[in-house]
Amino acid sequence: MGQKRYWGDVWRYVFVMVVVLVYLIGGATGAAPKKPVAVPFGKNYIPTWAFDHIKYFNGGSNIQLTLDNYTGTGFQSKGSYLFGHFNMQIKMVPGDSAGTVTAFYLSSQNSEHDEIDFEFLGNRTGEPYILQTNVFTGGEGNREQRIFLWFDPTKAFHSYSVLWNLHQIVFFVDDVPIRVFKNSKKLGVRFPFNQPMKIYSSLWNADDWATRGGLEKTDWTKGPFVADYKNFHIDGCQSSVDAKFCATRGKHWWDQKQYQDLDDYQWRRLRWVRRKFTIYNYCTDRKRFPTMPRECKIDRDV
Repeated sequence: MGQKRYWGDVWRYVFVMVVVLVYLIGGATGAAPKKPVAVPFGKNYIPTWAFDHIKYFNGGSNIQLTLDNYTGTGFQSKGSYLFGHFNMQIKMVPGDSAGTVTAFYLSSQNSEHDEIDFEFLGNRTGEPYILQTNVFTGGEGNREQRIFLWFDPTKAFHSYSVLWNLHQIVFFVDDVPIRVFKNSKKLGVRFPFNQPMKIYSSLWNADDWATRGGLEKTDWTKGPFVADYKNFHIDGCQSSVDAKFCATRGKHWWDQKQYQDLDDYQWRRLRWVRRKFTIYNYCTDRKRFPTMPRECKIDRDV
């Protein structure tokens, strides 16, 4: 009896270990993006308009964008990229920011452009910021999703990043995935894969739509409005604006299998965001889309 019990315990242990290994190897293929490297603004970016509304600190390690009743301002990457990981640390406009938009996005350069958007919509004092994301493919967007953040983005710097490869686009906030846009080409849905994109950021007035659909206007007596930035990380496949593919595709860390999907923990975190903080999802808007868009199911948006 003792020997039988011994071998029974051994086989139970082996079974448990096999289950754990299957989970680790096969059931959780995803991985968090590599940690961004803090670099100064001038390494990867240049100002694009209203140069006098950008202030530089600590040798360009930190910058401030300013919006007043005369103009906003913005900047863009020096290079164009086909796939990669693009990160920015931002502290949003504090106080009464209604009507303002702080944008961080990728965009290609032609009429049928691709675009990957973070837009932070200001609000009245005491009301939460809204983060709107969108994906354009072939010049068509209308894929808005909106969430409340689970923290006050005006109190400290937080990381906002995009992981973009041939298989998926993932929006991250502080390493928490808040949205996935999978390559659904097999369903007839276009996916950004052959148009290099530049990275942009701007602070501008959009009080015709940004806050409560334009009902809340910018209060210029509360200005100027200031957003702070640091850690201007870009880790991408730099390509000419006319390139149709990344010449080194398959050799970068973001091309590897563990970045082709989220792992189980990341999917749980994404479901947590959707369940607790989502306030609008185009996938469930039957007034705009009587038939659910084809990509929504594979993106697990419903």
